[in-house]
Amino acid sequence: MKWRDRRKSSNVGKSTSSRSSSPFGSNGRGMSIPMGGGIGGIIVVIILLFLTRGFGGLDSPSQSPGLIEWNKDYQQDSQYQELDTELEQFLAVVLADTEDVWNAIFTDAGLSYEEPMLILYDGTVNTACGTGSSQMGPFYCPADERVYMDPTFYYELRDKHDAPGDFALAYVLTHEVGHHVQHLLGITDQVFELKEQMPEAEFNRYLVRLELQADYLAGVFAHYADDKDYLDVGDIEEAMNAAAAVGDDTIQSKAWGMVVPDKFTHGSAAQRQSWFNRGYQYGDLEHGDTFSVNIGN
Repeated sequence: MKWRDRRKSSNVGKSTSSRSSSPFGSNGRGMSIPMGGGIGGIIVVIILLFLTRGFGGLDSPSQSPGLIEWNKDYQQDSQYQELDTELEQFLAVVLADTEDVWNAIFTDAGLSYEEPMLILYDGTVNTACGTGSSQMGPFYCPADERVYMDPTFYYELRDKHDAPGDFALAYVLTHEVGHHVQHLLGITDQVFELKEQMPEAEFNRYLVRLELQADYLAGVFAHYADDKDYLDVGDIEEAMNAAAAVGDDTIQSKAWGMVVPDKFTHGSAAQRQSWFNRGYQYGDLEHGDTFSVNIGN
């Protein structure tokens, strides 16, 4: 992706939390990650945050201790220079691009887009959804409207899951921003209101559709980036590889040695690739309804 010497978002903060071996830090709640850390964290953390928030399973601090935030222009704020790695700076550029595309789309729809914060951290981080860990992978917390990411997740994608490339990481970030878009539109709340009304397997089908829609929204971002000539040759392939790597069938095969469709919560590799590609092709909100159409296999 062509990202150097372009605008970096001012909605970026950096947490000073320390490393911990516990997936949810030391809050003593006994919470675990069913599919382990890393990419597995991506496909379960949004569910855990919503479910535990509803049942009091995690604390809800009003602000993360040890958090440094910047709200000024990058070039004018010397503190922001602490984002000194290329990965951190790359993510700040991608976030800025998401701000451009979603502000424009929301404005065209007569809506107002509220930009999320991106919190970069190393080890553990306190959020309004509880204490998160790098082992969980990147995640979005709707309670504080922030995306949380350890930038070194890039290396896990590349080395452990055969999904290399900067646009693979961009796909992950824009998928999480897609959850923010769903939150603003009220879609996420509507889905989780259904949890007590149906068996787990049936509710999981709604979770799949929710996650595939976030993939579609990541594809909308890719459409925008391509239109702006920000993409390099191979970037879409990098995103598609990452989408396949976080497919439920891929994750289950690695973790369990088998595939259990009734336990799907994010969709198969083929579904995730298909809906990302659909967003990339259309670049709008109108074609992203995953709830009333056949989502494929």
